[in-house]
Amino acid sequence: MNLNWPLMRNNFDRSDLAAVAEYLRQDDPILTHSKNVAAFEQEWSAWLGVKHSIMVNSGASANLLTMTALKELRGPGEVIVPPLTWVSDIASVLQCGLKPVFVDIDRRTLGMDTEQVLNAVTKDTRAVFLTHILGYNALTRRMVDELARRNIPLIEDACESHGAVFEGRRVGSIGWMSNFSFYYAHHMSTIEGGMISADDPEVYQTVRMLRSHGMVRETTSPEVRRGYQEKFPDLNPDFIFAFPAYNVRPTEIGGILGRSQLKRLDANNVLRTKNLKLFLDQLDASKYQTDFAAEGSSNYAFTLVLREPDAALWGRVETALRKHGVEFRRGLSGGGNQLRQPYLRKLFGEHYKKFPVCDHVHFYGCYIGNYPSLEADKIASLGRLLNAL
Repeated sequence: MNLNWPLMRNNFDRSDLAAVAEYLRQDDPILTHSKNVAAFEQEWSAWLGVKHSIMVNSGASANLLTMTALKELRGPGEVIVPPLTWVSDIASVLQCGLKPVFVDIDRRTLGMDTEQVLNAVTKDTRAVFLTHILGYNALTRRMVDELARRNIPLIEDACESHGAVFEGRRVGSIGWMSNFSFYYAHHMSTIEGGMISADDPEVYQTVRMLRSHGMVRETTSPEVRRGYQEKFPDLNPDFIFAFPAYNVRPTEIGGILGRSQLKRLDANNVLRTKNLKLFLDQLDASKYQTDFAAEGSSNYAFTLVLREPDAALWGRVETALRKHGVEFRRGLSGGGNQLRQPYLRKLFGEHYKKFPVCDHVHFYGCYIGNYPSLEADKIASLGRLLNAL
């Protein structure tokens, strides 16, 4: 039996391509970011429930600009991060000269454990950089309230969790800043692309400048522009660089695709949620973890994790998935425990041994593709296959 189950399916349909084609038929179409990117930013903000959004060329660039803005606005120091996340979350902390402080994950949300986060806060903590893993909400009321009480900014990486909710609000709208990715494997796609969202106007203006070489002319604030012009009268007002920044601008084609795909994001997420429930409900709970905190989740992948460490069973799982044409990625998000990766072992040695929950999913967990067109009978067949191992 070959289930022919790829890890991902193309998010694009003919309406997306038609929108791009129609734009390109103009006599002189603008291809760098312009009116469609600006419109997508506004539409995304309205969908998410925030005041401001800035589109960039990837989710990794969103991570980088978020950490750069944090350092510019709050100064150097420590950032509390999870060992289970995508590489660019940790890399952006290091690239900005900030110090990552790791805490283990919660087995049900796959996000950082609330009590460990709060215990890790020190006078040097500049932010908590939380990742919502594979569509699960990682927030708790205690974490949100206690960080606010201590005046510690919460930064949400929701690159894998478009549409997940916490207490009725979409994740990415709760923290000081948030990141999203529009990579083609995710809930919606602009081919490559990302978004930074925030309510704070200072964050918004800072990130707008950081996106484009640190140029002051990128800000929409007359007050900010006037302040720099008055302070540096010897400079051409069109070429004042406030920060040693980057060029991570998006394209107008990405903006068109984002506007088109956003229209069906919610409907597609309903189907993904239905698929996840069907998958988890039929798994043998004596062998596999089925009690993920799935309420309010928005998963583009099925999380398959053994209930207990069992190398023999996991070997059978991997063999069966490959034999039956089911593509998977071991270790869940980012390949598992980031502290086991070469770039962090050079800095932290064997620190990876201190995170047993993360290590469990590293060795005994994987994710499998979940897309709106996935058939219920195929999900049932996979469940029977896994339960028989």
